[in-house]
Amino acid sequence: MKSFVVVGLGNFGASAALELTALGCEVLAVDAEEAKVERVAPFIRRVVCGDGTDRTVLEELGVGQVSAGIVSTGGDVTASALTATVLRDCGVALIYVKVISELHARIVRRIGVTETIFPERESARLLVRRAVDRTVLNYVDLGAGLSAQEMAVPDSWVGKTLRELELPRHFGVTVVALRDWLNGTTVTAPDPDKPLTDANALLLAGNERDLSRIAASK
Repeated sequence: MKSFVVVGLGNFGASAALELTALGCEVLAVDAEEAKVERVAPFIRRVVCGDGTDRTVLEELGVGQVSAGIVSTGGDVTASALTATVLRDCGVALIYVKVISELHARIVRRIGVTETIFPERESARLLVRRAVDRTVLNYVDLGAGLSAQEMAVPDSWVGKTLRELELPRHFGVTVVALRDWLNGTTVTAPDPDKPLTDANALLLAGNERDLSRIAASK
């Protein structure tokens, strides 16, 4: 079982803690505001009202034993940086920090965090992708011009096989997985000779230009 410490229980932090709990992870949630702690206490086993920037507090809670940490202290850049530093000093190997600006991201990256997260930016990108192409279900920016997107199978592809479509040759993209919405299954390395249905969704990875070409071709 993976274990996480989530410091900061605003909307993002609370949602992350609840989702991790739903996935069966062991979660320690910490916030300095009692009201935020009380809001999630009925749903998370270990919730503590405490100062996430205080190394003594976090050491007493045993954060050195967790798999990863998530820092979500809103717009308080100082608290965010201090918390990330404390988690690193306590021996937390993976640290994810919600940031509000490029400056905020640069500051915590210098500390050596694993990843910085711009929730609003990612939400906006997904919204735009879905608005431009209604078949796009999910979108993840992988950096360096690369991305992964989940898209519903276009009508023109229904009944055809992946071998027939030859997506790597025609579009330069890789089919990572296939989801079947009827039975709720997801298959990696799907059968290239099985005809696609209108209940299928494909997870594709490639550069932005090639993925855009698929949208334009439908």
